[in-house]
Amino acid sequence: GLDPEPVVSLDPLGLLTPVVLYALVFALHLVLPGSWVRGYVTGQDGEPLRYRLNGLPVLASMVGLWLAAGWSGLVPWDWLYQTRWEGLTAACAMGLLFTLVLVLPAPSTGRALPVDLFLGRLENPQLWGGRVDAKMFLYLVGAVMLELNVLGFTAHHWIVTEGSPSPGVLLCAAMLTWFVVDYLTFEVVHLWTYDFFAERTGFKLGWGCLTFYPYFYAIGLWAVAPLPDPGTPTALLVAYALVFWAGWSLARGANMQKWFFKTAPHRAFLGIAPRVVTDGQRTLLVSGFWGVSRHVNYLGEVLMATGIALAVGYPLSPWPWLYPLYYVLLLGTRERDDHARCEAKYGALWQEYTDKVPYRIIPFVY
Repeated sequence: GLDPEPVVSLDPLGLLTPVVLYALVFALHLVLPGSWVRGYVTGQDGEPLRYRLNGLPVLASMVGLWLAAGWSGLVPWDWLYQTRWEGLTAACAMGLLFTLVLVLPAPSTGRALPVDLFLGRLENPQLWGGRVDAKMFLYLVGAVMLELNVLGFTAHHWIVTEGSPSPGVLLCAAMLTWFVVDYLTFEVVHLWTYDFFAERTGFKLGWGCLTFYPYFYAIGLWAVAPLPDPGTPTALLVAYALVFWAGWSLARGANMQKWFFKTAPHRAFLGIAPRVVTDGQRTLLVSGFWGVSRHVNYLGEVLMATGIALAVGYPLSPWPWLYPLYYVLLLGTRERDDHARCEAKYGALWQEYTDKVPYRIIPFVY
């Protein structure tokens, strides 16, 4: 008769790995020194919420532990690649568990339960007076796990190519590492972004940060780690790096300018004096990055993801392109939602703003 199909088995230690790593991130976040800051979102007392930020020390500590585990032989350098399916499975389970634990005990928003589970009920849940903020912790653990996956996947590529890795894979790893370090360097700036003032905490954010963020963002490396060097010309690698750098400049520049404007409204940013439209009570920025399009930062995010997808050197493979495609779908939808929210909030002032800044995302195009 026919041989039975092989049974796919999951390594129990691989399943346990993300659980241990996420617990370590939580512990380090609690015990390492951090900076207390005020954010944009206000609490029930009308005062801006307090946050304790220590992303970079936590990241450095976790990378140090990864290096120590590899050098000591405790685990193979490419353990996270070897157990990537187990890690993804466990992370998925933790994301679902987080959603149920956080959403079900909270009061209903009046929407259907599936909607509440997906979007969340609580806006900005915190523990111990802000010592642990759910949103900031989720982004921290997702960023750290993404970086560890980048290191583990790149290590696997190094091993299978016998120390002659693809320069494009190394460039991709460097870009993703820059992405993570940049985010954690400017943690405070992200307290003024859409996620904090417009979204609740449910499956979308919880599963997104615990599962999707650390595994999907590295999908290009996941796909090409076992493949040989495709021989991408150096000139193309430089061009891909420039695409990424241009995207980073737009995304980081726009977010920094908005943060400067929110925290010091009359202060110039990169020599750009703030110009605004106002109704006497509220103001909207119409100069610099925010004068070329309403969300040029979204264009920057897509360009960064495109540079990462190109760098791996397999432009005909569909897998690396899922990352920039995701950004197009996510940010295109978010821009529409934000437009509707601002139109309702600002009324005639928003119309005046859109007259002055007619392009939604791509200057002179869209």
